[in-house]
Amino acid sequence: MIAQNLELNSSDKSLSALGIKKAGKVFLNLTPAELVEHALANNEGVLTDTGALMSDTGEFTGRSPKDRFIVKDSKTADSVWWGDINIPFEEEKFEQLHQKMLAYLEDKQLYIRQAYAGADPNYRLNLTVVNTLAWQNLFCYNMFLRPSAEELVDFPSDFTIICAPGFQADPEVDGTRQKNFAILNLSKRMILIGGTAYAGEMKKGIFSVLNYVLPYERNTLSMHCSANVGKEGDAAIFFGLSGTGKTTLSADPNRGLIGDDEHGWTDEGIFNFEGGCYAKVIDLTREKEPEIWDAIKFGAIVENTRFLPGTRTVDYTNNSVTENTRTAYPIHHISNAVEPSRAGIPKNIFFLTADAFGVIPPISRLNKSQAMYHFISGYTAKVAGTEVGITEPKTTFSACFGAAFLPLHPTAYATLFGEKMEKHDVKVWLINTGWTGGPYGIGSRMKLKYTRAMITAA
Repeated sequence: MIAQNLELNSSDKSLSALGIKKAGKVFLNLTPAELVEHALANNEGVLTDTGALMSDTGEFTGRSPKDRFIVKDSKTADSVWWGDINIPFEEEKFEQLHQKMLAYLEDKQLYIRQAYAGADPNYRLNLTVVNTLAWQNLFCYNMFLRPSAEELVDFPSDFTIICAPGFQADPEVDGTRQKNFAILNLSKRMILIGGTAYAGEMKKGIFSVLNYVLPYERNTLSMHCSANVGKEGDAAIFFGLSGTGKTTLSADPNRGLIGDDEHGWTDEGIFNFEGGCYAKVIDLTREKEPEIWDAIKFGAIVENTRFLPGTRTVDYTNNSVTENTRTAYPIHHISNAVEPSRAGIPKNIFFLTADAFGVIPPISRLNKSQAMYHFISGYTAKVAGTEVGITEPKTTFSACFGAAFLPLHPTAYATLFGEKMEKHDVKVWLINTGWTGGPYGIGSRMKLKYTRAMITAA
């Protein structure tokens, strides 16, 4: 992508279309190098010895699910699956908060990025992102897909994100739970994020939008999964919750990487929603994750990490800020990434579960009813050390392996999944990446090389 290295003035149509009447300096589609320069000049981060930009996300080092809302209006009232995951927000309160955010932006230096989500041009969603932090605009460059210079000449926007970590809501006045918020308005086609600098809120906000638009409006399955493809064009997708090996197992040196987290499945095949990867780096080593290790170079971001004393070398064992240390890099930092990030109909589907009770076999072939059961239940187990308060194995279920990001009822996704699985006669496998020979504390964790060998054989 060639940057339109422009400093905009307040009369520019790009600003007026966003409702921004005036602002300080405004930069459009800066290159990664320019954004790194701005981030360093603004004291938003420092460079590591590999050239990556290290930044902190402040008070919030992960998503805040209880502070994520969807505007309830005539469009969403009867279509969204309301509850603890999809919390309703009043239309009037959204408008009030939006105007307050626009006023807050009036004297700020802004970074605007035009990008898109969806590698299949028939299903893409054009985005305009407004950031107050340069490093977060670099995150968007990495994580969303990058239009060509020709596409940027006339770039209609389908959805807008306004992300201002320094803007805090007043819960009593604005209708939020606390000062931080992420609010999706599916009718106004806008996401407002404030009070938190955790960049993953932007990524998962757009994922939630696609999880509404594609199944509800386009009859296309959206999936929380990784995907890769073999030399013969045989695509495979990997479903799994955090800690089950979804990113690790899809990064196969003998297969092309399509993407590590979010995909769609059409009648023609599968496609990546994103233009990059957002991977956990706690205890990262080159031996365990060589592809991710080598991807952390200039242009990449590392979040909430710390250096080895007296050096600019990242200490990936350091969890003094959070266990949820991460890196964000464009997918072309992976040497065997497939671009454009698309492939045909998958031949194999793998459900990954870290069974801490040693009950599930290392590999199982599932029939349709078994596959539907495991898809709708989304089982894994958390073990001691994964979260505060977890002292013994605890079962965890997340519908469709991604309940936190599903605006529709899980049966909407399960129905589409079942139809596609049956229509294309896809093989479905259950892989235990957890314990074998007994439960956690008695048995042993499945070795990665054994799991890879079983998946390769399948």
